[in-house]
Amino acid sequence: MNTIGVSANRLEILQIAKAVAEEKSIDQRIVVEAMQEAIEKAAKAKYGQEHDIRAKIDATTGEQTLWRVQTVVADADLEDESKELRLSEAKRIDSELEIGSELKEELPPFDFGRVAAQTAKQVIMQKVRDAERERQYNEYKDRVGEIINGIVKRVEYGHIIVDLGRAEGIIRRNDGIPRENFQPNDRVRAYLYKVSREVKGPQIFLSRAAPDFMVKLFAQEVPEVYDGVINIRACARDPGSRAKIGVISNDSSIDPVGACVGMRGARVQAVVGELSGEKIDIIPWNYDDATFIVNALQPAEVSKVVLDEEERRVEVVVADDQFPLAIGRRGQNVRLASQLTGWQIDLVTESADSERYQREFQERTDLFMKALDADETLAQLLASEGFETVEEIAFVAPEDFIQIEGFDEDVAAELQERAREFLDRLAAENDAKRRELGVEDEVMELDSMTPAFAVKLGQEGVKTVEDVAGLVPDDITGFREPGPDGKPVWVEGILKKGEMRKDDAQMFIMKARVIAGWIEQDAIEQLIAAQQPEETSTADLTEEERALLALGDLGGADAADAALEELEFDLDALAAEGGDDEAAPKE
Repeated sequence: MNTIGVSANRLEILQIAKAVAEEKSIDQRIVVEAMQEAIEKAAKAKYGQEHDIRAKIDATTGEQTLWRVQTVVADADLEDESKELRLSEAKRIDSELEIGSELKEELPPFDFGRVAAQTAKQVIMQKVRDAERERQYNEYKDRVGEIINGIVKRVEYGHIIVDLGRAEGIIRRNDGIPRENFQPNDRVRAYLYKVSREVKGPQIFLSRAAPDFMVKLFAQEVPEVYDGVINIRACARDPGSRAKIGVISNDSSIDPVGACVGMRGARVQAVVGELSGEKIDIIPWNYDDATFIVNALQPAEVSKVVLDEEERRVEVVVADDQFPLAIGRRGQNVRLASQLTGWQIDLVTESADSERYQREFQERTDLFMKALDADETLAQLLASEGFETVEEIAFVAPEDFIQIEGFDEDVAAELQERAREFLDRLAAENDAKRRELGVEDEVMELDSMTPAFAVKLGQEGVKTVEDVAGLVPDDITGFREPGPDGKPVWVEGILKKGEMRKDDAQMFIMKARVIAGWIEQDAIEQLIAAQQPEETSTADLTEEERALLALGDLGGADAADAALEELEFDLDALAAEGGDDEAAPKE
């Protein structure tokens, strides 16, 4: 009777382990190991916590074995008699035992008391929960970037808890589409963007507001996007209201906008329906930044674009009647266009642009009248020809003056002489002023230094080479920082915006630091090397581009042109001779 009872027990243990493993979708060995740990804990409670007790459950038969283990140590090294055994005593038990060997003493089976059984149950459940959490983390961490389907389990304070089958995900309030109202048991699709390992289990974060969610929806609805024939290069969203995506086709025969719209708008409407009616502008992406910015501001028509590549800002001029359309409701259109292109867009009306041009034109006219002792007509003529500063007039090639109608060599020479005299007087005045401000002569020896620049440094309290060395580039060029309303505002530096590039300012300061003895000359050389543009890799070039690059390496642009002319000649000669028999037209 006892043997039958034990056999039934063994089978029951294996059946329980198998059932738990299948229910939690974890390995059965993990459940068996948890049971072994529970038995070990219960045995320690019975025989003493100080003992090293180990349990083993055979995964095939379910047979349970319990040992007390002692490690053999040198007689002088004994510290814990419950876990260690002197070598001399071990030799009496088994002569083959050595230092480091383990002596196992099998313990008799015992019945779990109520407390021990409860403790064992807690140990097993904790191990199973840990294994289940690890399985969930490993399963979903590799699915980041996918669209996940689930069922709404509950809604708490605007956060949506989604049942994913084997785990739960959460759509936080700011990751949802505004005004969407989900109820328990509703089906929902969302973008999995993050899985984090937490103490209470993995946190699976989902989003319906992320731009990548829209990109993945288009990949599901548009086969050309899924196959990579059409690329969605950029996406910007105002969730639940409006979005813009930039698309480009790798096949010239396929219209990327038309393919994304679909027959009678079926494809884009499927995405719009999933996003609760969010309007989508599909924009042709372009490698030319100016063209892409113009496209991104659709449906507004753009008159002029001026790029500031250093600050990634662009000034866009639109007609007065197009200005509200370009701005959009509450600035939505220009904001989305800015996010889509990665450029800060400043909108200006044609009338405001014209007023600014007239103001700048008048300022240049007044400057030329004063500097050149010229009448208004001559000063306006110079301004209209594109001259912006007296320096340009003083040092431009005389031939450029002669090309202006009504100008000859004598007029050009006289104007340049007056311009140089004005600059000399101005330099002398600035030099006297910088001395008055206390700017040392050593500062004037720095590269790119002028008397006017020295005056501006002196006005800011920068009077020695050490003072210059202590500056940072932003002190000279200016910088942008968040304003009171959160929008970036320009903070003027020592020089006006555009008078010196940031990398030139950095080089200017570095050279001052070398003179001041703060750094070695090697730092300048390292900075110059870092600023050098990297050579274009031929790995990303097309066959045609590599061929043209090779022609350029062999003999420059002239060699490339000559090679192309020779190729055309060979083709013409081939056509004259009749060419290929199969390609020749039949009479």
